[in-house]
Amino acid sequence: MFINVYIGVNNGFSDKFFTILKITQPFIEGRLIKRYKRFLADVQLSDGKIVTAHTANTGSMQGCSDPGSRVWLYDSKNPKRKYRYSWDLVEDLSGNFVGIHTTRANRLVHEAIENGVIAELQNYINIRSEVKYLESNTRFDLLLSKEDHSEPCFVEVKNVTAKRGTDIAIFPDAKTERGKKHLVTLIDAVQHGFRAVIFFCIQRSDVNKFKPADEIDPEYGELLRKACASGVEALAYKAYLSPDEVYLNAPIPIILNE
Repeated sequence: MFINVYIGVNNGFSDKFFTILKITQPFIEGRLIKRYKRFLADVQLSDGKIVTAHTANTGSMQGCSDPGSRVWLYDSKNPKRKYRYSWDLVEDLSGNFVGIHTTRANRLVHEAIENGVIAELQNYINIRSEVKYLESNTRFDLLLSKEDHSEPCFVEVKNVTAKRGTDIAIFPDAKTERGKKHLVTLIDAVQHGFRAVIFFCIQRSDVNKFKPADEIDPEYGELLRKACASGVEALAYKAYLSPDEVYLNAPIPIILNE
């Protein structure tokens, strides 16, 4: 579905070459009828046909699942899948594109690290995905290490789609026990001498800062503050999105306390 191409972009911070996930399989446009059972969405295509698409997002999708919204699906063309279509992109009621596919966030961050986009995570040679942490049952999205596999760094990626007000990205958009477990384990990683990073990949470009969603899950907000005070690093980057391409293009500040 994607290929990588590289272009020079001035993002106001520096001139860098950014990873772009170029859409090689055309999206199928439609209108959202409803999202239900968390993983399903009924969509009416432009030809009037109604299909049920898989939705790879476990959150509430606050502001991203209003009936009537323009959405874009891709066809897996996999006869073994129960739902051959997957919902990937939505245009919210304010006209902003939002990437709702959570696994894309992992790939965006992975490739941005490989290509030196994320200044805070440069000079790592080895990148492994879905790595089990010590003897626990927790897996982190990425494990980075230097050329000789030294100085390991665990990275947990969170896909951010919700916003508050006009320009504040927020996470989570629903109570998240899994997210809190990851923070606890990141704290443990720091205590064991590892570098640990919580990375908020914001798949929307209409925001300029990030805050924890205390109004939705106050325990997560408090735990995030505790994690950062304990040495866990928090990073937030936003993406540019369109039906043709998507790429991380700018870090934004994280505001933990008003």
